Amino acid sequence: MSLKLLGMTSIIALTATHAEAEMNFNRISSFATFANNEDATAESSAEIISASSDGMTLVYSDSPLGVIGMIDITDPSAPAAKGTINVGGEPTAVSVSGNIAIAGVNTSKSYTAPSGILKAFDLSTLQEVAACDLGGQPDSTAIAPDGSFIAIAIENERDEDLGDGGLGQMPGGYVVTVGLNNGIPACDSMVKIDVTGLAEIGADDPEPEFVDVNADGEITVTMQENNHIVVMTRTGEILNHFSAGSVDLTGIDATDERGALLFTETQKGRLREPDGVQWIDADHFATANEGDMDGGARGWTIFNKDGTEVFEAGTSFEHAIVQHGHYPDKRSDSKGAEPEGMEFAIFDGTPYAFILAERASLVGVYDVTDPRAPTLVQVLPSGIAPEGAIAIPSRGLFITANEADLIEDGGVRSHVMIYEYQDAPAAYPQLTSAGADDLIGWGAISGMVAGENGLVYAVNDSFYGYQPTIFTIDTAVSPAQITSALPVTRGGFAAQKLDLEGITLDGEGGFWLASEGRTDRMVPHGIYHVNAKGEITEEISLPAALLAVERRFGFEGITLIDGTLWMAVQREWADDPADHVKLIAYNIESGEWGAVLYPKTAADKGWVGLSEIVSHAGDVYVIERDNQIGDKAKIKMVYRISGDQMVPSALGSDLPVVEKEAVYDLIPDLQSGNGYVVDKIEGLAIFPDGTAWVSTDNDGVDDSSGETFFWTIGKL
Repeated sequence: MSLKLLGMTSIIALTATHAEAEMNFNRISSFATFANNEDATAESSAEIISASSDGMTLVYSDSPLGVIGMIDITDPSAPAAKGTINVGGEPTAVSVSGNIAIAGVNTSKSYTAPSGILKAFDLSTLQEVAACDLGGQPDSTAIAPDGSFIAIAIENERDEDLGDGGLGQMPGGYVVTVGLNNGIPACDSMVKIDVTGLAEIGADDPEPEFVDVNADGEITVTMQENNHIVVMTRTGEILNHFSAGSVDLTGIDATDERGALLFTETQKGRLREPDGVQWIDADHFATANEGDMDGGARGWTIFNKDGTEVFEAGTSFEHAIVQHGHYPDKRSDSKGAEPEGMEFAIFDGTPYAFILAERASLVGVYDVTDPRAPTLVQVLPSGIAPEGAIAIPSRGLFITANEADLIEDGGVRSHVMIYEYQDAPAAYPQLTSAGADDLIGWGAISGMVAGENGLVYAVNDSFYGYQPTIFTIDTAVSPAQITSALPVTRGGFAAQKLDLEGITLDGEGGFWLASEGRTDRMVPHGIYHVNAKGEITEEISLPAALLAVERRFGFEGITLIDGTLWMAVQREWADDPADHVKLIAYNIESGEWGAVLYPKTAADKGWVGLSEIVSHAGDVYVIERDNQIGDKAKIKMVYRISGDQMVPSALGSDLPVVEKEAVYDLIPDLQSGNGYVVDKIEGLAIFPDGTAWVSTDNDGVDDSSGETFFWTIGKL
């Protein structure tokens, strides 16, 4: 049998909600901000983002570099670097009026001596055309819909390391408005608006956070730490102000870093402490309730400008995040997914609110036709830590700016991501637990195995070390659905000291699991048998011959062939030749161990290893991958080994080296999502007819966007 190397994105299962076409937002491209840098190795960040009036140029604030960056989106499917403008300080926000980019620039020498400048630049000439002294540290900007003025929130943020980090640190913040003449600020028209004495919390130390302006020229301002909202005119008349209030939260995970997703806790009276705010019509605005000092309600709210609460999401948005595998467990004791930024726009007559979950790296798209009952219609995968967003309805575009740049850790860089409003099915998610009888939290999907009737079984890895789980996934529906979660237990409790990286059927209703060891953390390398109830019934440790040469990177995948378990070792152990790893055999009946050697591809950068092993139709398939991400990723492959080569030799002897045949290149499929290529291809499941499914590990949304790819590569 001859198998050809494939790279077909046409096979990938990208439809996610309905078979029939309908209007949806789908990601069409992404832009890494380092492409705008003279030094691509320098940290950069896209935080707040805006667009020129013709919708052809994006402008974003880049705080680490002290610039505003520009992106040419004449062809939004192929965004191009357009350079940067040095603003002479830290840009905290940017708004564009016509062809004039206006940046709030923080020039503060200290928390007690805040200062800032409103700077304007002509995007055609890149020249500075205005500079207004703001007298304090700007945090956000918003231009009136008629272009007549710009509003600026002057936060004068507190030093969180001073004392108890609370309010009462002078000077307090305020709001500024500046008139615009053809987009250029008229500094002599500046109005400074006092907002002290309004909030019940820290009345003398207001910290205005976010501003927005409605069609009537009315300004709404969130004072996040003060848990307060103010509505005012451009001249400083306070039209209304009120507490942002609190929410009783139920069904949340509020305990730190247990390595388990348990949504059983309650927080009463959780202050909203809103960050982002957007008018959705002349009378209503929405807030993203991130929290900061003492609160964070994990959701979002719609208020009437008279202070009446019109809609409260409660935990519904966070539960949707949970169902899509994006819940950031390490943030449980803080503010959960942290809804922070937001955008509002009308596309083809439908009003949409876009809620950015900073820690979940996900965008919730809500139809707010009825402000009293918004409907979540989509979730969009974003880069890490979406901070700002801009909609361009005239071009059918929505864009996010994602601030995290993980260059120091060798991770993904900061990105701007572009979505198009299309008459097409939603491309994301590809895997969800929505629709299950219970709320199922999931993430860090690792090994997989195909069962019957289109079911795939998958395990999570050590990120959820206090909650090892076998997930049942129905691939017959789109998106694929996690229908149940089976805890792996020992003595009636969640089994400890496991790093599950492989699963295979035992043929009797149970499973064999492979656990990757980590000796320095007292996690043993091992094989585990569990019954249909998830109870561990047998534990098999490695023989002395293997333990003598073991290294950290152990078992990745397990499969059963004629009574023998085969495990792939991810990387070389002490006795392996360079670029060779063991495929280890264990005979269940005799207890004998053996191995063959597998020849890895040499790495140009980083390392290359195995992450799955699956038997099918007499042959063996493995996933071989490098640990590179984005444009540095080169090796994400499925290889085949003829079954007649799987004859183990005794441990310690000269092991035979198997030959491999390339079957499928996964990189084109990963690129077809129009984001960036992720590094961890972890799961492969092959049904009896040869149909194969592949999955990625989202690292538990820790230094990861949380995006999980789960798709079929067709029949092998």
